[in-house]
Amino acid sequence: MADETPTRKTLLKAALATGALLGAAGAAPALARDRADGRSLEPTPACDDGDDPTPPQMEGPYFTPGSPRTGDLVVPGDPGTPLAVAGYVFTRDCRPVAGALLDFWQADHHGAYDNVGYRYRGHQFTGPDGAFALTTIVPGLYPGRTRHLHVKVQAPSRRVLTTQLYFPGEPRNGSDRIFDPRLLMEVRRDGAGRAAAFDFVLDHTA
Repeated sequence: MADETPTRKTLLKAALATGALLGAAGAAPALARDRADGRSLEPTPACDDGDDPTPPQMEGPYFTPGSPRTGDLVVPGDPGTPLAVAGYVFTRDCRPVAGALLDFWQADHHGAYDNVGYRYRGHQFTGPDGAFALTTIVPGLYPGRTRHLHVKVQAPSRRVLTTQLYFPGEPRNGSDRIFDPRLLMEVRRDGAGRAAAFDFVLDHTA
């Protein structure tokens, strides 16, 4: 049976979701380390739940700078399975990153990229709690690749992380030479669409 003990990051996300932030304005709560006897040691800002920083991946040939500021990439009238992606951007010591830039781009339902305009392209910024939310469709397939979303993530005045997000259970995951299981989203069915979650961990401390 899987260990169902909440991780420190899970507790932090619950606190962020309910607005129960402690300490200085905009700071994440210092979460207690676990003890085998159920009691807690002194609070610590460390948030090592076995998560390494989110690994980078290649940008690919289809990035276009200057995307519109939006969290909604849905193109009215286009086919596709609705997809909602949500999560947080954290530092390596588990502090939420406010004002982090996330620039998403992807293929349409047919596996084609818009390299002339900005269909299925857009950027947004995390809120004070480090959260982001994206509304789009499940991207289509094209030769040589499994389904994926592209994203650039940048904390204010920090280096850009360029990476890709993947869907579990895709037949092409095993044959895509770029695929990295560390970048799998948690995906579930949500009515006629899908809901996905992914948290980015940037390689710096607050």
